Amino acid sequence: MGGLGKTTLARNLYTSPNIVSSFPIRAWICISQEYNTMDLLRNIIKSIQGRTKENLDMLEKMTETDLESYLRDLLKERKYLVVVDDVWHREAWESLKRAFPDSKDGSRVIITTRKEDVAERADDKGYVYKLWYLTQEESWDLFCKKLLDVQTMVPEMERLARGMVDKCGGLPLAIVVLSGLLSHKRGLEEWQKVKDHLWKIIKDDSIEISYILSMSYNDLPTVLKQCFLYFGIFPEDREIRADQITQFWMAEGFIPREEERMEDVAEGFLNELIRRSLIQVVSTFWEKVVKCRIHDLLRDLAMQKALEVNFFDIYDPRKHSISSFCLRHTIHGQAQRYLSLDLFNLKLRSVLFFDPDFRKLGLINFRIKFQHIYVLQLEIQSGTKLPDSIGSLYHLKFLRLKGIHEFPSSIGNLKNLRTLRVSNDHGQLCQLPPETADLINLRHLVADYSKPLKHISKLTSLQLLSGLSCDQWRDVDPVDLVNLGELRMFDIVKTYSLNNIGNLKHLHTLFLGCKYKSFPPLEFLNSCQMLHKLWLKGRIEKLPLPDTFPHSITMMILWDSKLIEDPMPMLGMLPNLRYLDLVAAYEGKGISCRYNNFGQLEFLRLDSLWNLERWHSATSAMPLIKGLGIHYCPQLNEIPKKMNGVEKLKRCGFLLS
Repeated sequence: MGGLGKTTLARNLYTSPNIVSSFPIRAWICISQEYNTMDLLRNIIKSIQGRTKENLDMLEKMTETDLESYLRDLLKERKYLVVVDDVWHREAWESLKRAFPDSKDGSRVIITTRKEDVAERADDKGYVYKLWYLTQEESWDLFCKKLLDVQTMVPEMERLARGMVDKCGGLPLAIVVLSGLLSHKRGLEEWQKVKDHLWKIIKDDSIEISYILSMSYNDLPTVLKQCFLYFGIFPEDREIRADQITQFWMAEGFIPREEERMEDVAEGFLNELIRRSLIQVVSTFWEKVVKCRIHDLLRDLAMQKALEVNFFDIYDPRKHSISSFCLRHTIHGQAQRYLSLDLFNLKLRSVLFFDPDFRKLGLINFRIKFQHIYVLQLEIQSGTKLPDSIGSLYHLKFLRLKGIHEFPSSIGNLKNLRTLRVSNDHGQLCQLPPETADLINLRHLVADYSKPLKHISKLTSLQLLSGLSCDQWRDVDPVDLVNLGELRMFDIVKTYSLNNIGNLKHLHTLFLGCKYKSFPPLEFLNSCQMLHKLWLKGRIEKLPLPDTFPHSITMMILWDSKLIEDPMPMLGMLPNLRYLDLVAAYEGKGISCRYNNFGQLEFLRLDSLWNLERWHSATSAMPLIKGLGIHYCPQLNEIPKKMNGVEKLKRCGFLLS
């Protein structure tokens, strides 16, 4: 049965730090109902060896027997963990298992399946772990946990809710989606309508999960339906960056223009889908969702509804077909075959390629086939060059590129572009042409680029600038970037000049990463009087004077700072600091929180402070503390008594990719 939590459990194991450190080789593949054994074998090999041109060419020439032998040899001498997710047919596993050697070294293969017979016949030596349905009490607890406002549930509403929850049959996904639906229904009468509707479709004394999911979808306003359907465009099991999906929505025109910033409205829409349990949170950072995903049953619903209204279609390489009526095409593989279709007369609005094996961009005639598109994503083989014809896409508002290092000057013709995102594997940098500064409507520039843009100040609409890996501000005064609120700059060296950052008067979030030795002087921070969030990764020889940090800061991370002097007395004087993370930030033996210090601090993490032995805190320090995380501080045997009753925080992952 779908929705029990099989994939969630497997993923939690797969990503567990202990598991990651125990298995040098890990791979995850999703099979689903329709599969190709050779593609599955290739995908496992690629995830282990990478996607170099030589490797791809070699794999394409191999037969199925060759691929099996090659993978066996690859795994033979190394401890591995492979997750084979969502196996529908026993034959699918039978076609793969010969490639996994048993070298008696603790290697493991985890299979998830909805089919009991698949699990039982998978391997005589294997162990079948069966997930059980929730009990009546567990079901009710989960429902209440997900309900937005339990306090407003009067006894009559509770009676109705308990009846509906019981009919969910202990299925977690059905329960949380029902809770999300009822959270947006006010009063007894509205809840009664939901129950009456569900009672019409009861079968065998339970409600099929598909009906609950459809009912929750139908309850969405039109604009939220569009936002939800967009999640179906992505490949199954995909973790999606929250800022990326909201930028897609903005480019598509889903976000109404109001007094509030479009980015904030879009973020609100995403949070609404999360509150309704239609979208799952993968990770958060600084009170914001960083990554999210859609459950495969909800993704099936999104794809079904999308085809009904011609919202999007996914290219099917087996049938070599895709709907000509849909406004959006997404390609999850075999992009070269897709491009051989007759696409000339289609009025496509968006095209998204998810094919890391594709490298022949010259086959795409942008000027003819995709002339009217607003959204283009090219997630293709690394090292590919973007053709000059990209500059003919005058309507383009969103461009995401992965695997592309070089850009033609014609990119400057894209005057309507709002978002440009460039990412490459293994931290490879790209070179943006000077004409990038001609993109006068650009709001989001996310690219790890290695050469300064001399005329970047022309980008006056810019709100997010992320990925700088060069001395961008030495000869550039960004005073005209009046809308820039978030800046992320990495690979900083001591010779860089950061002083001009102080002229970004509306900067509220700043990430700085130092590559070698230590940071250049940080006195410019004093001029950033609207700064709320500060993240510094790299050695700081000595913290600046207390007045250097603006009093507006509410969240701060010091990572790998390697400070010799105790930073707590100075940081404790920041009047609005609510979050503080110190990660390998201090090499001394003692910290001290003085009288009335940290007056607003709510959350504190001390991580990898290997030499820390003593922590003294005045009784009046940290009066509002709510959460404390202490990780990898082996010498610290005692903490202040007032901290004993504080909630323990998990280790933070600092998800910035």
